[in-house]
Amino acid sequence: METILVVEDKESMAQMLKDTLESKGYRAIFARDGAEGERYLKENRIDLVLTDLKLPVKDGLAILRTSKEENQLVPVIIMTAFGSVETAVKAMKEGAFDFITKPFDIDHLLMLIRRALETQRVLTENILLKDEFASKLGLPRIIGKSVKITEVAQLIQKVAPTKTTVLLLGKSGTGKELFARAIHNLSHRRHYPFVPINCAAIPKNLLESELFGHEKGAFTGADARKLGKFELADGGTVFLDEVGDMDLSLQSKLLRAIEESEIERVGGVKTIKVDVRIVAASNRDIEKAVEDKSFREDLYYRLNVFPVEIPPLKERKEDIPLLVEYFINKYCLELKTAQKDISKDALNILMGYHWKGNVRELENTIERAIILCDGDIITPDHIFLTQRSVTDSPEQLLSEGTLEEVAKRALKIAETHRIVEALRKTRGNKSKAAEILRVSYKTLLTKIKEYRIES
Repeated sequence: METILVVEDKESMAQMLKDTLESKGYRAIFARDGAEGERYLKENRIDLVLTDLKLPVKDGLAILRTSKEENQLVPVIIMTAFGSVETAVKAMKEGAFDFITKPFDIDHLLMLIRRALETQRVLTENILLKDEFASKLGLPRIIGKSVKITEVAQLIQKVAPTKTTVLLLGKSGTGKELFARAIHNLSHRRHYPFVPINCAAIPKNLLESELFGHEKGAFTGADARKLGKFELADGGTVFLDEVGDMDLSLQSKLLRAIEESEIERVGGVKTIKVDVRIVAASNRDIEKAVEDKSFREDLYYRLNVFPVEIPPLKERKEDIPLLVEYFINKYCLELKTAQKDISKDALNILMGYHWKGNVRELENTIERAIILCDGDIITPDHIFLTQRSVTDSPEQLLSEGTLEEVAKRALKIAETHRIVEALRKTRGNKSKAAEILRVSYKTLLTKIKEYRIES
């Protein structure tokens, strides 16, 4: 149900609009002046603003500006008397969706509202995948156009404005923290802190203090009171990365913090109320951990309210060219080097690789290639990967992906194996190996370079 803020000082008009909107399935909030309207904008999730131009305390233009500061994508429709059309046009230039002149036909207003909300929906669906919106709103950039990554983006957009706990699942390097930050930035908590904590990177005996803080003298070395991540994030979002690695003894305290919205510092007796939204992530199979009794079942169900599976890179290979382009631009800028391009052969290597480290591994590969490349083009000579996909077992490589992807991998495996055998027979003599394989010497060299057989 979309929420519409109606800012109108004439109570009879406001009540008529409220009744009409609610009869059409909208939730309507009524504000009597500009100051009250601004307060509602800051305290509520608003999908559309319908405001009179002339208002007590603050006018409709002030409402428009406040709305744009809170969320640039919320459409604002200005209601105005006939003599103020010129001012309404000015409002359009400042970002109002449209204006309507009093007295107006209610059906025309409802049509404007439907059109505005539909426009907002289309923009919101693209917000994570369109660079211009991401940069304008200060959002993290999520690169991709594949069906799987688009589906994830849509789930993120749906859950972000709520208070619901989200559990992000996926292999290491898939970008779970990036999606957690997107959830925070698309929520009404975006003006409060986003506090990430890696549960696997902090020693078990220190993790409780990191999460909930400690009092002076709570343990050896506790020379002063320390606030934990939950207190520091009050009003915002706590991102619990690798939550599956958390010790059982601490899981019960985390469960209480989620259920009761309260914590106790280590060594303290005072209960502290906190208002945080939890986004958790894990690359472990938490369901299996529950079966093994290494993870509390009740905590799992508390975290797993809205699970989102982040796909590995091997399941979204059509996104690799976009990611490569993005990382090349990023590291050319960071390393202060001339802009570079990538050759087709080098890109083919990246497309054919079985990315176990996912997007993080691809990013590292591109950064390394930029450093190694002295010219304008990144070639296969600049692509160094820790493990080649051809070394994976054929069963593993051929058990996943589309028929076309499997066929390409199977061809690479077969060709690599045959070239290696020919080179072994000829003791590395490429000319003789080309004769055995019945291909030209140039073709053999191209294959050797593409499959990086010599290395």
